[in-house]
Amino acid sequence: MRIAVRPALVILLLAGAAGCGGSGAAATNPSIPPGSVTSYDLSAPEEVARGLDVPWGLAFLPGGDALIGERGTGRILRLTPGGEPREIRVVQGVEASGEGGLLGLAVSPGNLVYAYLTTAEDNRIVRFDLSGGEQELVFGGIARSSFHNGGRIAFGPDGMLYAGTGDAGDTASSQDPASPNGKILRLDPDGKPPRDNPISGSPVYSLGHRNVQGLAWDAGNNLWATEFGQNDVDEINEIRPGRNYGWPEVEGEGDTAGGKFTNPAVTWQTREASPSGMAIAGGDMYVAALRGERLWTVPFGNTGPGSPRAELVGTYGRLRTVQVAPDGALWLTTSNTDGRGDVRDGDDRILRFPAR
Repeated sequence: MRIAVRPALVILLLAGAAGCGGSGAAATNPSIPPGSVTSYDLSAPEEVARGLDVPWGLAFLPGGDALIGERGTGRILRLTPGGEPREIRVVQGVEASGEGGLLGLAVSPGNLVYAYLTTAEDNRIVRFDLSGGEQELVFGGIARSSFHNGGRIAFGPDGMLYAGTGDAGDTASSQDPASPNGKILRLDPDGKPPRDNPISGSPVYSLGHRNVQGLAWDAGNNLWATEFGQNDVDEINEIRPGRNYGWPEVEGEGDTAGGKFTNPAVTWQTREASPSGMAIAGGDMYVAALRGERLWTVPFGNTGPGSPRAELVGTYGRLRTVQVAPDGALWLTTSNTDGRGDVRDGDDRILRFPAR
């Protein structure tokens, strides 16, 4: 395993991009202030749901209820703490094949529900309210495939919607600023590019990604993302507006001469990770690993990420999503029914770990 913390590099696309992603409206995102949590008792899991079909998206409502998205069925379930999951909606247009289907969920500062899904034509983001209103297209035209669909969405501290996309097997798209694939996108709640994005009129916030499935902000409102590598290394990247993270020209660390590419802050060998969901709380980053079948905890301080620690290795199989609940507890979803895991009794399940 190789760990690298990189100094700031120059922004590629526009000198004026430095103002993107600052503080603003209150957000619904995977981070809580570092003083709220010191650590989690990973030896004391509470199973809050079981028998789920590839739970991919997980988001929380202000009152503490959880919304769970099932990748294959397109169902959204609502879970009140102490209760049983109940279906509240089936997202229209979900075409579940390969790695595609109903993917990320997010709740806006205005309490609308946003969903990232794979359809027969594309990957897209839709929204709706919980009263049964019509499903509305927010952003579409993200190329789909049986793999590398990305899918994580989250509202940032600035009130904007961020989306991690994959290259859908077309590696050149990651370096094409006109393509939404292989990018992190930044949109306003209506799906339009904010005026302070790196390229005027473009939703692209960063480029050169292979398959982004984890987004989280630290206490300083800095954005971090997990990314699947190909043959060599998986990554955690600190995301800066307009930066190019190298794929497909670079996997892991590479030549940063002239500021063309930005190196990752953390890397693992692919057999140890396949990092999907990500959360930040207290002094740690938490990364759910699929192929690695473990929860990576990465100490996080003023100097950036430290050496990762592997937790829960093999205990629950493939891990997909990790999220911090409004009460500070850490929620974790398994992904053993996705066709690549060994299904265990009760799979797939959602686990809750108390803060301490």
